[in-house]
Formats: sequence, structure tokens, C-alpha cells
Amino acid sequence: MSNRLRAWLLATPAILLVFIFLGLPVLATFATTFGDPKGPFSTYAAFFNSRFRMTVLWRTMEVALITTIISVAIGFCTAWVVARMPGRIKSLLIIAAVFPLLTGVVVRSFAWLVILGKNGILNNFLLSIGAIAEPLSMLYTQGSVIVAMVYLFVPLMILTLVGVLEGIPQDMTDAAASLGATPAAAFRQVVLPMAVPGLIVGAVLVFTGSFTSYATPQLLGGERQMMMGTFLYQRAMVTFDWVGASTIAAVMVVVTLTTVLVMSKAARKLNPMAG
Repeated sequence: MSNRLRAWLLATPAILLVFIFLGLPVLATFATTFGDPKGPFSTYAAFFNSRFRMTVLWRTMEVALITTIISVAIGFCTAWVVARMPGRIKSLLIIAAVFPLLTGVVVRSFAWLVILGKNGILNNFLLSIGAIAEPLSMLYTQGSVIVAMVYLFVPLMILTLVGVLEGIPQDMTDAAASLGATPAAAFRQVVLPMAVPGLIVGAVLVFTGSFTSYATPQLLGGERQMMMGTFLYQRAMVTFDWVGASTIAAVMVVVTLTTVLVMSKAARKLNPMAG
């Protein structure tokens, strides 16, 4: 028996479990969307011809994209500092970054209700220093959702990038500087290409997590800032439109897979070793 055949036999039980518990539900969801008597693609036509549904889709993509860009910027700067710290301090900083992940998403999102509410911490502080005359309406806006999303996903970005940046030797940036490269040029030509794999993985995690999020948009966005996750819940659990909910889920799966493929292709262009 060849080594390749032996490897496939060993992997078969795991592949079957993944297919049964992950693959079949997704295929069943897609199959539901093609069973409409009006035609196999009528549910998708109704989705993409609906102005409201397209608004929800574009809003969700916009929030996810903004969240990803901000998280990449904050996460990269933080991870670079952490990666260059001595051992004990580095461990403490990583623990500090991981600590928010030890609490649930609902708890962390609810904390922003306390911070951003009209009687919340931020409004009370601004009133106390005379910066505003009356409380600001910060909840149930796109900004409040993005702020909470960034808070949720920056730790993932930091953890993803720290390991990658630790693998970039300080000698390489020192060598670039000794050859006359400015710090900006050394970052652009040395650090950034080598950090591409971590950036791509972190960006995919943040974008897909933001795009499919439910609890945070529900708590901080409400009906006025409905996103795909909350829209899916409404169709499935409020109006009991299972076909409509399956269509929304199928669109979310396609957008997520497309994002992964596009970012993977971008990674291969920026750094062939990342593919």
C-alpha cells in the first residue's frame, strides 16, 4: 500500500465527518433556494431586485470593509510593538490582547451600550467637561456598530500578526537601513511583503466575522442599521420565511467564499510565498 493511499484512508473518517456535519447542511440550504415553483432562480431574482435587501447587503459589506481596514491598521501597529518587546513583557501584552476574548460577544457588545448610551459613560464625561450641551445619540448608528466590531476583532488581528512579525529578523530591517533605505522604504520593501500572509489571514477573519455577525448589529444597530445577520434571523425566526432565510444565507456564503478567494489571489501577487 502506497503512502498516499494510506494517508487518504486515514483522512477518510475526518473527511466524512466534515462533509456530513458541515457540507450537507450548506448543500441543503442551497437546495432549498432552488425549489420555488416560479423557477429555480426566482428567490435570487427577488433578492437582488429588492431595493431594501440590496441596501442591507451593501451596508453589511461597507461595515465589514471599514471594520477590516481599521482592525488591520490598529492590529498591525500593536502587533509590531508586541513582537519587538522582550520575552516577559511580550507575554503580558499578548495576555492583555487575548483577555477580551475570554468574555462572550454579547457581554462585550452590551458593554458598548453602557458606554455609548445617552446616559452612558461617554456622554456623561463629555457633559461634565462642557464639550456638549446635551447627550449625543450615538447608539443605533453605523458608527456604533463599527466601533464595537473593531473592539471585537482587533485581538484576532493582533494574534494573527504577532507570530508573523516575530519571524521577521531585525537584521533585515537593519541591513536595509545600512544600505540607505529610509524607515518608510524598509517597511514597504522588507516588512510589508513578509507580513502579507498574516495580513491576509487576519483580514479574512475580520471581514467574514464582521459580515456574518449577529449579536453586535442587533444590540448596537437595531432595525435602523439592519445587517445580513440580523436580517437572516428576522426572516427565519420572526416571519418564518425559511426559503427567504436560506437565500440570504446562500448569498452570505457566496460573498464570504468570494472574499477568501480574492484575498488569497491578492496574497499570491504581493508575495508568492503566501499562496
